[in-house]
Amino acid sequence: MAEANWYVVHTYSGYENKVKVDIEKTIENRSLQDQILEVSVPMQAVVEIKNGVEKAVDKKMFPGYVLIHMVMNDDTWYVVRNTRGVTGFVGPGSKPVPLTESEMENLGFMAAGVVLDFEVGDTVVVVSGAWKDTVGAIKAINESKKTATINVEMFGRETPVELAFTELKKL
Repeated sequence: MAEANWYVVHTYSGYENKVKVDIEKTIENRSLQDQILEVSVPMQAVVEIKNGVEKAVDKKMFPGYVLIHMVMNDDTWYVVRNTRGVTGFVGPGSKPVPLTESEMENLGFMAAGVVLDFEVGDTVVVVSGAWKDTVGAIKAINESKKTATINVEMFGRETPVELAFTELKKL
């Protein structure tokens, strides 16, 4: 089987999340999970100040673009290209060009040689984001998404929160 690469897809501005959801539904309906591995709308946490109130919001890093980790073949090309809101792949002419590993590392999507230093049951502290300084025990780990689920106390109840590995530090 061919190797999976990251490709950039151009979309109508504002349709990035809709395109992501539609492609994920199509993957499930056509059983393409082994060919289209991940669909990503890169987000960046930003603090906005409106009416004197600071608010943490997620902004799209690349408005009008969606990143897709997939094996390029006629089926996957057709599924992505014919998704509503997609205007085409990024590349010369009609030939999609995959991103190199160094380009993905520069975007912050792939860290070279990531070693997971915690496991389910470990106690961790959140080092960034909305849950900064929160302590919790890891309940689940999703290595493909590079996230861990911890329970945090909110309004007197335990609530599961999914956080990126980079936001956690083992105690």
